[in-house]
Amino acid sequence: MDMRAKTTLPAVAKLVWNRALDLVYPRDCISCGDIVEEGQFDYICGECIDKLYRVEPPWCHTCGFPFYGVVESARNCPHCADLDPVFEQGRTLFLYRELGKTLVQELKYHRAKYLLGDFGRLIKAAVDLPEFLKDAILVPVPLHSRKNRERGFNQSDLLTRCVAETMGDLPVENLLERIVDTSTQTRLSREKRIINMKKAFALKAGAEINPEQIYVVIDDIFTTGATLNACCAVLRRAGALRLRVLTLGHG
Repeated sequence: MDMRAKTTLPAVAKLVWNRALDLVYPRDCISCGDIVEEGQFDYICGECIDKLYRVEPPWCHTCGFPFYGVVESARNCPHCADLDPVFEQGRTLFLYRELGKTLVQELKYHRAKYLLGDFGRLIKAAVDLPEFLKDAILVPVPLHSRKNRERGFNQSDLLTRCVAETMGDLPVENLLERIVDTSTQTRLSREKRIINMKKAFALKAGAEINPEQIYVVIDDIFTTGATLNACCAVLRRAGALRLRVLTLGHG
């Protein structure tokens, strides 16, 4: 755990503290391990950040996966063509490859909460994201209570609150709960992932849904979209009509 993650000092004092730590404990790049010099990111060096597959237009309107080459008309994205998505729009920040994969896995499996500052910088730099999130309520994908106890945190909740703070204190509501402790999705086929997620989520007791409100469900990665779609299906059945999804990585 990086010592900077434990500080709760005021902004100026924290800056001085971090500069002092840099002299004693230089920050290593999360990808290549080299020392991170002065730059935009705390734990990504300048050479590695240039290798991040950031998503830029044109992208799939439904899931956010980028289209390459010249796009003359709308077309289905292979990642969501067979999903029958309940949500209307989706965005993702980068592809789940190389550095992107490292960033997601370090947070999810190695408790690298110190990366949230760099995630915030990536969120702030994302094209058209303020418009996508305008007037929205952010909803994290929940973890089952057992996994939450084992892991000690829900990475989707952390990311949701990072997005909310970065984009101007957007409201966050934990409207969903995971009622089925599903097996890991990692090695399942698309069809089995969809089956695995059915009836895995429910609306939290006392949660209220406004049909006029935009809800953006947030997760770390879009693989087949089964998890996000299952969450959105619960919200849809509860009366939500304007549903979107946002992920860090895609692929």
